[in-house]
Parts: sequence; structure tokens; C-alpha cells
Amino acid sequence: MDFDLSEEQRLLKDSVDGLLTDSYDFDARKKYMKEKGGWSKAVWSKLAEQGLLGLPFAEADGGFGAGGVETMIVMEALGKALVLEPYLATVVIAGGFLRHGGSDAQKAAHVPGIIDGSKTFAFAQLEKNSRYDLHDVTTTAKKKGDAYVIDGEKFVVLNGENADALIVTARTKGDRRDKSGVGVFLVPSDAKGITKKSYPTQDGLHAADITFTGVEVDGSAAIGNPEDGLALIERVVDDARGALCAEAVGLMDESLKETVEYIKTRKQFGVPIGTFQSLQHRASDMFVAVEQARSMSMFATMASEFEDAKERAKAIAAAKVQIGKSLKFVGQQSIQLHGGIGMTMEAKIGHYFKRLTMIENTFGDTDYHLRRVTDAGGLV
Repeated sequence: MDFDLSEEQRLLKDSVDGLLTDSYDFDARKKYMKEKGGWSKAVWSKLAEQGLLGLPFAEADGGFGAGGVETMIVMEALGKALVLEPYLATVVIAGGFLRHGGSDAQKAAHVPGIIDGSKTFAFAQLEKNSRYDLHDVTTTAKKKGDAYVIDGEKFVVLNGENADALIVTARTKGDRRDKSGVGVFLVPSDAKGITKKSYPTQDGLHAADITFTGVEVDGSAAIGNPEDGLALIERVVDDARGALCAEAVGLMDESLKETVEYIKTRKQFGVPIGTFQSLQHRASDMFVAVEQARSMSMFATMASEFEDAKERAKAIAAAKVQIGKSLKFVGQQSIQLHGGIGMTMEAKIGHYFKRLTMIENTFGDTDYHLRRVTDAGGLV
């Protein structure tokens, strides 16, 4: 199997790497964190100008018709630069729902705004007791004529503070953990009955807890079948997991580079600590962990195209397991080899570890996905 990038993919990689090198150093990131919503509108516009926000959308919808490999390239670059902007929430997740389940009218109404950078989204899915189960939904969407009335609470909604629209999972029928009766709805973020509590997360992003009280939306707000939307949700979340795997590889790769550079310059007993054989062995183990993660990220990217939902889910879960193991090892070793400075807010390496830790717990941690692989009869 050929794992080399095509000429167009190499150009994409060079383009996004060049853009982020020019506009996203660590000091600039600190400034972007202080902007409303915790990210830079100027950087978001630059991503739009380079066509990065339109990559996965079909040419008929104004996009470039790119696939999973292109998303992997972009997400890895975003990870290396510790980017704060809501690419995952808007392009990967919201864009995924529109691509896989949106009507022509929904695509026409929302895709152009994503592509030109004028509209961002947030995915309101997590509930207080749902953990990682996508079908565990207590938020309700009750029929009212041709409309739906949404009531419930969603937590840790990334980009929830700034989003122009929300992608909301809500139950149209059945009990809390039934796998049928779950729908997906497009809800304007300023709809009457929505209240938000915004806060920064541990990795520097911003999230919001959102309460829906009698929020009425037109029937056309439903994406796909409102009584049987779980398969669509699982498909899009698997895409998001694959994208997170790629972002984690970028973070780990940069963590390794930062650590190797540090031990080359940090001196103890009059010599660089990188000359100590034990530390060289640890750096070598970090390299192996990064390359294992990179291989599984590529596997997850290929698996995102699987038509068999069970095989796709098992492959993505296996990738998330290896990513979780690698990121924990690389992150912990990076901090330890930096010593006390690695624990300070001023040191970039600590911020990489925080983001890696949050990725490990997003859409299922390592133990959760290990159980999924085991239940599916696979081996890790």
C-alpha cells in the first residue's frame, strides 16, 4: 500500500504549515486566547482564504471534494501549532453532518458560510450522565405541529460561546438509552429559550454549558431522520475521532521535537543532559510511540471511508486506543525530561500535554475504546 502523499497533498501540507508558521507562534496564541470566544477571527479568515474550510465539501456545494487524507494533513498541522480555532467543531463535525445527512436546502443555507469563514458551529451532544455513549440522550425534541420544541441541557460544548448555530442531539421518542428515537437538529445559537454558561477549558479552548428551555425550531431543522439519527451521529463522530487522532500526532511530534531540543541545550554537570544514555533511550522510546500513533492515525483515516459501519467503528476505536497510549507516554515523558520548567504556564510543552490529555478524553477515552474493540472481537 502506498502511504506517500500525492503532489497536491504535499502542496496542501506545505501551504498549511507555512500559514501557521507565519501566524501562530506561542506568543501569538496567548493573545488569541484573550479574544472573544478564545480564538482569532483573523486567523479563521486566513484559513478560509486558503480554502482550508472548504476542503471536505463537494465541488457542487462550493468545496474542493477532498477526502480524509486532506483532513488528516490539516488536523496534524493544527495540532503542531496548538491552534485554538474551531476547525473540528465547524468543518469536521458540523460539516460532516451536512455532508452525510443534510438536505440540499440545509447545505445551501450553511455550507457557503462555513467555507467563507462567516459562520461557525458547535456540537451540543454531551449530557451530565451520558459519559461517552452517543445514544444516552435525555434532551427532548417534542413535536408541535410541523415544529419541534427542544428541552434539556448539554455540557462542555466546544465553541458554544461563539457559534452561530448549534448541532443538537435530542430524543424524539423512547427512553433515555434507547438507540432509536434520537434526532439531530440545527438550532440558531440565539434562539429564544437558550441560555449559556461559558468558560475556558484546561487546554486553552472555550466551552459552554447550554440549557434549552422550550426552544422551538421548524421541522426543516432536523438533519436526516429525526427518529433514527444514531447511525448518522456515529458516522460523524467517527470522523471526528479520526481527526483528533491526526491532531494528537501533530501534538506528539512537536512535543518530541521540543523535548529533544531541550535536552540538547540543558546542561547538568557541565554537559548537555542529552548526552546521558538513559535520556537518549527515553527519547528513542518517545519516537517509537509517536510513529506507532502516526501509523494508527493513517489507519483511522482510511477506516473513515469504510462503508461497513461496524468495521469502521472497530478500526477507529483501535486507533483511539493506540493514540491514547502513545499520547500519555509522550506527554508524561516530555514534562519529566523538561523538569520543573515543564510544569509552568510559560513553557509551551505543558500546553501540549494539556491538549493531548483533553483529546484522550474526547469522544471516548482509552479504556472505553479498548472495551469497544474487545466487544467487537478485535485485538489491540
